[in-house]
Amino acid sequence: MNPMSHFIKRINKENLWDKTLELERNDFLKTRGISDTNIYLVIHGSLRIFVIDKNEEHTIRFGYKDNLIAALDSFLNEQPSDLYIQALKKTKVKVINKAKFKSFMTSSPENQDIWMSILENLVLQQMERERDILTSSPVERYNRVLKRSPQLFQEIPNKHIASYLRMTPETLSRIKKS
Repeated sequence: MNPMSHFIKRINKENLWDKTLELERNDFLKTRGISDTNIYLVIHGSLRIFVIDKNEEHTIRFGYKDNLIAALDSFLNEQPSDLYIQALKKTKVKVINKAKFKSFMTSSPENQDIWMSILENLVLQQMERERDILTSSPVERYNRVLKRSPQLFQEIPNKHIASYLRMTPETLSRIKKS
């Protein structure tokens, strides 16, 4: 079992979720300038995490069924963040606050090890993504994401995938056709 699934099962077993939220398409879970120290489990639907720079949106991550998502910078430093989290379709999430999460995470060495494994994997994914954006062609970026996350192409609209891959929607469309 992968560490994320195992961790979620442990949280579910302890019944630690504070509440459940339902979001309509395009609703915001978090907006810029707000501190958000919650972690969310996506029950169904999909979300994107993005920033706006000079009126241009840059998608950083996606979350869909069985993913944990957070405004990680705000979660870690408890400061307002420039990140937005937006539902891309009708979405349901469970919420756990930081205090309860930290208490659970530190309640056993196994929980700490699993969480550390999840964070290490997240850092490695982010490093791979940065390297891809800096050094890979659009076709290479597309192929790598298709191999790593084929579900993404079923869950997420092409314009947001293109933003994530740092290409225009037209370039993504051409690559998909070839």
